[in-house]
Amino acid sequence: MQLHNFNSGPSILPQEVLEQAAASIHNFNHTGLSILEIGHRTSWFVDVVTEAQQTIKRLMGLGDDYEVLFLQGGATMQFMQVPMNLLDENGLAAICDNGVWGNKAVKEASIFGPVKVVSDTSNQKHTYLNKQLEIPANATYLHITTNNTVEGTQWHQYPQTNALLVGDMSSDIFCRPTAFEKFDLIYAGAQKNMGAAGVTIVVVKKEILGKVNRKIPAILDYQKHIEAGSLLNTPPVFSIYVSLLTLRWIEQQGGLVEMGKRNQEKANLLYHTIDSTPTFYCPIAVEDRSIMNAVFFLTNPEHEAPFLELCKKHGMIGVKGYRTVGGIRVSMYNALPLSSVQAFCDLMKQFAASHA
Repeated sequence: MQLHNFNSGPSILPQEVLEQAAASIHNFNHTGLSILEIGHRTSWFVDVVTEAQQTIKRLMGLGDDYEVLFLQGGATMQFMQVPMNLLDENGLAAICDNGVWGNKAVKEASIFGPVKVVSDTSNQKHTYLNKQLEIPANATYLHITTNNTVEGTQWHQYPQTNALLVGDMSSDIFCRPTAFEKFDLIYAGAQKNMGAAGVTIVVVKKEILGKVNRKIPAILDYQKHIEAGSLLNTPPVFSIYVSLLTLRWIEQQGGLVEMGKRNQEKANLLYHTIDSTPTFYCPIAVEDRSIMNAVFFLTNPEHEAPFLELCKKHGMIGVKGYRTVGGIRVSMYNALPLSSVQAFCDLMKQFAASHA
């Protein structure tokens, strides 16, 4: 039986990347050593880090005023590392609370300084994005989650602000052409569109650092990581290498323009099937629907369990909704082929025909 991997993260990787990563475990770049056992300060691995950093900047269209870091702790670590480096008691963090991850960002930032929630969409279960933001003039930065993995919403145009703009792009980085230059700091866990779990990328404009009046532990100080070239401590070597392979694959496939074209086609197919099949419904505002994570429900809640059982029987992996939301969630990251979405849509129609 063919499996269709709709996991929300860790998620599907390109087959070529899996094969190359597997080969490197036995013999990395003809060195006779495994990627798992090479020294992280050897020229072999420094070359990997350098190429990955350059490729990220090239895909983002950013120059030398930005630095690319490979860190650990996931996006969850960044919920506190961002305010630790940017916010002090004399500043203000303006944050959009549009779901689970934005809410966590609010809680962590409040440990380091004042926080103003400038968007809270919980009144409608986070099924839309409030774009009418009142950002205080003294805000140090505005933090947004560009794609809400759990709730199924996505910013398709970024807010205008005079404050620094910080983006958690964990679940939609490199999914389409993006105005990365609007952001002063971007972070993303790699395990959705950019590789395997274990590494987090941070892309930061150097000039915004060193402004807070607190002492920062070295391991949490972006400037220290920049000085050390992401080698301040032993990095997740294998995860970074898989990210490099995935970045190469994105470029080889045609870059972000091609990724955007493919992802929009997949999303259009799925949302059209949902909207045209009365057995299913999507409560997300049409203009805010995510092209990465489609969240939807069955009109009759009693049909959810048998539909999920049918999905399991047909190799549809990872389609049960997040535990606090329920329903169905289909994640359509870069490496997911259109054929998997088509197979899922065919199954939806089959189920609808037998449960009308």
